[in-house]
Amino acid sequence: MPDYRAIDVHIHVQPLEMLNPETLKKFGAHHANFEEVKQTIADPAKFLNYLDRAGVEKAVLINYVSPDAMGFTAETNDWVARYARYAPDRLIPCGSVHPRLTADCAAETNRIADLGIRMLKVHPPHQHLYPNQYRDDLPQQAQIYERAQELGLPIMFHTGTSIFPHARNKYAEPIFIDDLLVDFPKLKIILAHGGRPLWMEQAWFLLRRSKNVFLDISGIPPQNLLEYFPRLDEISDRVMFGSDWPGPLVKEIGANIDKFQALPLSDDVKRKILRENALKLFP
Repeated sequence: MPDYRAIDVHIHVQPLEMLNPETLKKFGAHHANFEEVKQTIADPAKFLNYLDRAGVEKAVLINYVSPDAMGFTAETNDWVARYARYAPDRLIPCGSVHPRLTADCAAETNRIADLGIRMLKVHPPHQHLYPNQYRDDLPQQAQIYERAQELGLPIMFHTGTSIFPHARNKYAEPIFIDDLLVDFPKLKIILAHGGRPLWMEQAWFLLRRSKNVFLDISGIPPQNLLEYFPRLDEISDRVMFGSDWPGPLVKEIGANIDKFQALPLSDDVKRKILRENALKLFP
């Protein structure tokens, strides 16, 4: 057994009461006792106890603004900032600025950074926009990237399909992020889910193109990870463990960690992915 605990960079600790009924049903369909899951998420003390049982030291709490597709309003930023203050040494809040719904994107990015938000999330299929739409009809989107680059805030992009009822997967291809590598060369970018299940080669290209691009392996069944990314060890300095709990098909974080530990990777690579790389990005 390893002598360290994991860092999980992708856990959906969100105000689930905001979810629209159709999405909430999909969210909890695979859990035998979703009420217990909701109670765990609602109470930071219970959530930390769950992390302890799963072998997780720190967690990035994923939140984003998506009122139309999911039900999450801009209040999610304030909610997660308050939640993380319960244990700031263990809980890392992630927030969001929706460029279509925000009058001053630069000011809102500054505001939520002042709240303690340490990462931004862009969810193209749920926010119904392309990552590079600032080059077309959404110039205010660039303000978010400019401020994040200046403030040193990493931005996580959902890449790959989504099964939620109102998701629009045409926005989900990783390749649209390529423009950001040119226009915002110092911006730290995390590819959540690695483009699975359709666009892993695009994700791999971006990872090879820029040292500022990182891979979050959440949403990929750990036992299948090396089928998706057979050369994972070549970029092991920029890969981070994420569970996507309690999202669809992720029943237990600890079980995912165990399955990852069983992969034919060196102990050094496993330690980097499970812990060390995340600690560098979120010191």
